[in-house]
Amino acid sequence: MDHQPEARGNAARLSKAHLHLCFGWWQLFVFLSLGIGLEVMHGFKVGWYLDADHETRRLMLTLAHTHGTLLGLVNLAFSWTLTRIDDWPESNLKIASWSLIGASVLMPLGFFFGGLFPYPGDPSLGILLLPAGAFLLLVSVLLTAMGITRTQSGR
Repeated sequence: MDHQPEARGNAARLSKAHLHLCFGWWQLFVFLSLGIGLEVMHGFKVGWYLDADHETRRLMLTLAHTHGTLLGLVNLAFSWTLTRIDDWPESNLKIASWSLIGASVLMPLGFFFGGLFPYPGDPSLGILLLPAGAFLLLVSVLLTAMGITRTQSGR
């Protein structure tokens, strides 16, 4: 009996799990640092961040911090999930993995760039990264849910 395809599948899953483990922890570091930076600006009453006419900037930067942090945690959960699924088709695994990484980059950066130089009352064009990231996140979550359901149902 040939176990090479199964061994390659396990190696691919563990490699992706390690990728998401590293990516998730680094993403947490970056976006928690951003959050601390925002708190420092708040504490020192930095006008660029706190003035009433910069409400859009404040909201966008806060959303970048929040989404980046949350997606870092989602990457850690995805890493753990990969260690629990034995028979996830490799093509779905690749798509789910790269979609999650794409979403983890595009969504927070969309908010961040949208908040750097906003128009009066509106974010800047950087916010256009957000819909693509949101779509990739949905793809990743759907494929992950399908992979877990397939494994648990014994198919």
